[in-house]
Amino acid sequence: MALYLVTGGAGFIGSHLVSGLVRRGERVRVLDDFSSSRRGDNLRDLADDIELIDGSVRDEGIVASAMRRVDFVLHQAARTSVPKSVNDPVRTNEVNVGGTLTLLLAARDAKVRRFVFASSSSVYGETQVLPKHEELPTQPISPYGVSKLAAEQYGLAFHRAYELPFVALRYFNVFGPRQDPNSEYAAVIPKFIAALSDGGKPVIYGDGTQSRDFTYVADIVAVNLLACEREAAVGRVINVAGGERHTLLELYAILGELLGNAHEPEFRPARPGEIKHSEADITLARELLGYRPTVGWREGLERTVEWFRTMQSPVAGRLGAG
Repeated sequence: MALYLVTGGAGFIGSHLVSGLVRRGERVRVLDDFSSSRRGDNLRDLADDIELIDGSVRDEGIVASAMRRVDFVLHQAARTSVPKSVNDPVRTNEVNVGGTLTLLLAARDAKVRRFVFASSSSVYGETQVLPKHEELPTQPISPYGVSKLAAEQYGLAFHRAYELPFVALRYFNVFGPRQDPNSEYAAVIPKFIAALSDGGKPVIYGDGTQSRDFTYVADIVAVNLLACEREAAVGRVINVAGGERHTLLELYAILGELLGNAHEPEFRPARPGEIKHSEADITLARELLGYRPTVGWREGLERTVEWFRTMQSPVAGRLGAG
């Protein structure tokens, strides 16, 4: 039976990957320092089915220990916020670039069968070409985007120099259950849901016409597992998305409908480092991985709202009243 190492496995995307692997009957080891997730929140029901290591991807000793006997690495650990990277680019670089390099070195030495890296659509920057395909020039406009591109390039260099089987998946705006709405830098969907459920007015930075290609988290899980299996993916960077874009005003309208809140949003100036429009060309994911999005945008929003309504946390009491 294969052993999977999931870095950042206690977080939003990582915990969904862990759940999916456990359901498949795989052996799972999680490496997480709980800097962006509370211990046990997302893995509470899986504690007896996984091995959990509390530590940072920047710690060479811990990483070397975590990599022992590993077959597949699913590297999700990162500082994921664009605004946070603008405020503190050094820390973002230390985790996203330095941490990835530490993992790559350990994976090379452990001769892992596949290293799958969670990259980001932010590497493209403010390109005018839509949808964005993998051959476009990369022109990131935030330190976060730069860090993801640098980590990608390290992985590809390790593939060429050391024959490490490396795949980079460029995620586009992942959403779903378990996203934390309480963080100062929370993603837009949980932030909107929390505010609307409180009867409040969500904040939109910019005029709301900016658009994103939203990807439901179950599709991210599926494509990571495909990337571990398909030989054609090795040495490639691949977009992963829903394949269509929606504006923040569209998003706001649907969430308002689902939550029964017709309040107008509060508009504030656009934040630095954030792009105006994003949409993915997912042709390569289809061709190399056999990837097909399985959860539509509205269905994904309905599932996410339902989870927020029923989750057991301080936010749950407020959301349940919605």
